[in-house]
Amino acid sequence: MGNFTFLEDRWSDLARLGELSEKYVYSDPNTSIIKQGMLAEVMVKYMLAYDGMKEPDYDNTHSNRIHLLKRNDLLPHEVDNTLYILRKARNHAAHNGADEGEKAFNNLPLLYELCVWYMQTYGDYAYNPVGYVPPVEITVSLDEMEKEKWELEERNKTLLVELQRIQKDGKSDNARRAIAYKKAMNVKLSEAQTRELIDEQLRKVGWDADTDKIRYSKGVRPTKGRNLAIAEWPTDSKTGNSGYADYALFIGEKMVGIIEAKKKHTNISSVLDGQCKEYARRVKAEHQKYVLKQYGEYKVPFLFATNGRDYIKQYEEMSGIWFLDTRQQFNTSKALAGWPSPQGMEQDLERDIAEADKKLAATGYELLEDSNGLGLRYYQVEAVRAAEKAIAEHKNTVLLAMATGTGKTRTVLGMIYRFLSAKRFKRILYLVDRTALGEQTMDTFKEVKLEDLKTLNQLYDIKDLDEKEFERDTRVHIATVQSLVKRILYNETDVGIGVSDYDCIIVDEAHRGYILDKEMGEDEVLYRNQDDFRSKYRAVIDYFDAVKIALTATPALHTTQIFGKPVYSYDYRTAVVDGYLVDHDAPHIIKTKLSEEGIVFEAGSTVPIYNPVTNAVINSDELEDDLKFEIEDFNRKVVTKSFNETVLIEIAKDIDPNEKGKTLIFAVDDAHADMVTKLLKDYYSEQGISEEAVMKITGSIENGNPVKIREAIRRFKNETFPNIVVTVDLLTTGIDVEEIVNLVFLRRIRSRILFEQMLGRATRLCPGIGKTHFEIYDAVGVYHALNLVSTMKPVVVNPKESFEDLIDGIDKLESDRARENQIDIIIAKILRNKSKMTEEYRGQFQSLSGGESPESFIDTLRNMPTEQAVETVKKCRDAFAYVRGIPQEMPKFISDAKDEITSHERGYGDATRPEDYLREFHAFIDSNINEIAALNIVMTRPKELTRQSLRELKLILDRNFFSETMLQTAWRQMTNEDIAADIISFIRQKSIGDALVSKEERIHSAIVKTKEAHPELSKVQINWLERIEAYLLKEVVLNKESFEAPQFKIKGGYAAVDKAFGNKLDAIIDEINSHMYTA
Repeated sequence: MGNFTFLEDRWSDLARLGELSEKYVYSDPNTSIIKQGMLAEVMVKYMLAYDGMKEPDYDNTHSNRIHLLKRNDLLPHEVDNTLYILRKARNHAAHNGADEGEKAFNNLPLLYELCVWYMQTYGDYAYNPVGYVPPVEITVSLDEMEKEKWELEERNKTLLVELQRIQKDGKSDNARRAIAYKKAMNVKLSEAQTRELIDEQLRKVGWDADTDKIRYSKGVRPTKGRNLAIAEWPTDSKTGNSGYADYALFIGEKMVGIIEAKKKHTNISSVLDGQCKEYARRVKAEHQKYVLKQYGEYKVPFLFATNGRDYIKQYEEMSGIWFLDTRQQFNTSKALAGWPSPQGMEQDLERDIAEADKKLAATGYELLEDSNGLGLRYYQVEAVRAAEKAIAEHKNTVLLAMATGTGKTRTVLGMIYRFLSAKRFKRILYLVDRTALGEQTMDTFKEVKLEDLKTLNQLYDIKDLDEKEFERDTRVHIATVQSLVKRILYNETDVGIGVSDYDCIIVDEAHRGYILDKEMGEDEVLYRNQDDFRSKYRAVIDYFDAVKIALTATPALHTTQIFGKPVYSYDYRTAVVDGYLVDHDAPHIIKTKLSEEGIVFEAGSTVPIYNPVTNAVINSDELEDDLKFEIEDFNRKVVTKSFNETVLIEIAKDIDPNEKGKTLIFAVDDAHADMVTKLLKDYYSEQGISEEAVMKITGSIENGNPVKIREAIRRFKNETFPNIVVTVDLLTTGIDVEEIVNLVFLRRIRSRILFEQMLGRATRLCPGIGKTHFEIYDAVGVYHALNLVSTMKPVVVNPKESFEDLIDGIDKLESDRARENQIDIIIAKILRNKSKMTEEYRGQFQSLSGGESPESFIDTLRNMPTEQAVETVKKCRDAFAYVRGIPQEMPKFISDAKDEITSHERGYGDATRPEDYLREFHAFIDSNINEIAALNIVMTRPKELTRQSLRELKLILDRNFFSETMLQTAWRQMTNEDIAADIISFIRQKSIGDALVSKEERIHSAIVKTKEAHPELSKVQINWLERIEAYLLKEVVLNKESFEAPQFKIKGGYAAVDKAFGNKLDAIIDEINSHMYTA
């Protein structure tokens, strides 16, 4: 009995190819290797069929079929490596015809392990292998060979039919995927096979590597102009392989690295500390000419050890490529996700990081602050300084939290310029999550003047999104996360990216990972679900041996898990108080009869149902029970034209597309966006407004044509029309349209991160249209639902969350009660789905849950202590993939129920009416007059108010939900007086009975009174007073420090103004302040 007979019952063709592989291993090794490769190829075809995947339409090769499995995450790394070794051996045997006896024999046990994995994944998951036994040598006649050849040809004719039959019913299965990855851990490579993989990995990043040919014993020596990985390099060490290093790396004639390669299950970190270090100490005397320099006790700068296993954080010591830079005594070893390229390694050797850090510390920030150039604000400079400080302290991850609209891109530009000019980094990767963001960034790099009136792209070589490759002199490369996922995780070319090719990665919009609330865009089909997105996102981030600097407006838990806590934060509320962003007014809360009562289909009625797949509408059977949909289901599960029409007409009454401010509407999905766009076009056409005023901008424009999508975004940004845009997700992050003054929510979302990003579309200043605030129109209750959710909490649980998400989430819960609740959710989810389980799925569940049926498993969990239940669901997590029925497209019910507006109010937090809001404000003032120092000063000694104390007061009021904008609106609603009063006026109006006047009126009156009190003022002095008035309109507080502001400083500052007033400026300041705060 042969090693492969266990395949016979299910896959006789695979069993036969395995039998032939054994049969010829002694008599005809080349034929054995070819049969081994054929078995692997047929196996891959079966795998595609079982997973319901068609083979490639073009270039349908074995290699491309493997890549197809990889792209869909159906091929564990260990299996991929095994297939590579078998494929390469087959190609070599077929084309070269050399005697490969040893390789044929050594690859047979590997083929056996591959077949065991295949049986356990696609056949009998409980299969227990008996173990590989070396085959007995037999003699094969020519007649037998001919007969076997004919037999295989006949089998191939029936194989196609069989594959088509399997593929027709096949589907990708989460449970099978989980088993595949788990069982793949048992596939073991020998040290020689590991070397084959390492050869290929080294070649991809630019090294000449071939263990069989490029080796010391065959006379290969370092050569100018070549980057050689020379195998079996001798040293004077007596450890390991008689002092032979597995590889020595040479750039030209300089020895730059040593590699030790071990079998997969070796603790690789200890190999680095042992053999590698010993080899680096004991370079032979005749090889001293190849030594760059002495680094303490070492003569080689870079040391590596690997067992061929991908880097896995949880198994750090057993995976990855362990690396030590011996140039600094205090450097510690670490695991890398890939190999450095010769170019990257050479540039690392040229850099002096300590000197660059000194230069950065000694260089001031005046160039970044120059108003004629980059013109960074104080907080942007503080962010740059904080990042540099963290890097100088040897932090490899740096997180900057800056509110949307506060100029992250310009901050990054200043940071990049300083890094490059100080030679702190050799090449920076600027990583964005959308093409539009990359183009926007490149535009900024091309426009803003820096050194000698030159832009960044004039000072340094920058590669943009369209350029995948870079030259040695490239200093900045802009790329999308999706492009890096393809190039790193699914690289199908002979050229790869070295882990050292970028030594700094700047990640824009680092909060990404809220796919639960998003429609999957074209690039995002790379990801199966949210966890898959995060794992691939992190794989790209972790791949490079680089400092990672991340920027986000909304730091979430998964962001801080990757990049750590923010080293600097500048939030939205502070930016509003500082006057760098606009606030939103009290939101318009719009309620309708349907949104309050829900949509109800009564028992016994038939309901029209829209099928999004077939695009057909059919009637349901008579309903057995009443069917009710709440507001969160509107436009998702039930199509309701009347609700949308009613709400949109109410909102449209407030919005004139001919005005300068623009409007952004968030719809549920593309079909909903179509409906909203048509309803608005119809409404405005009746008002005589061009249909060009309203436009849908989603990823579906011209079937996802990126050029047309970018054109539409540019039109919205730069042209008068469209003035109103309907979107789904495309415009939720990173797109800057300063003229947006209205946000409309027709879509209930669950992610706080996404909600804040949506709000961020309207926060930017736009003085050109007189923008002072923006409006929120909320027809679905999203503002109330998400307004108080902390941004540092994880994404809100999705009611459709997978078992995997629920189980993974248990460890993030802090209390026993929360964990108990999570177990209850899991039990409820099993109860809800067990009736839909097929007999096959029930059997699989029972096998993977320790012999329990779904019903008994539920009872077991209910009767267990919480901690034991937690461990049980973790242990049985593979079983949960079977707790489901056959997935179906979600139909949408269609409602023709008529709707009407029931209320259109402003949302003032807990207060329901404007007078209640103002009363709460007055109560807060009364109760805190002696608690908040700045509040007391405003009420009793306003002349002593400083800019800093006023800022702190505004922040305190803001934290208690009292803002100038909402106070102004509440006053206007209550009194019908439109007064743009500032916070000082509101406080003094309440406390001492001052008349409520606008800030502009109070300041202008103070300047007029000052002029009237001094009729002798000269024209020069009057001009200074008018400049002071213009300053006060922005800053409010006037004191000696005010004259350090740029508009005064450029004309000589305090000294010059004081001289103009005959050294009496202090008296003028006091006089102006007195007039501002007295009737």
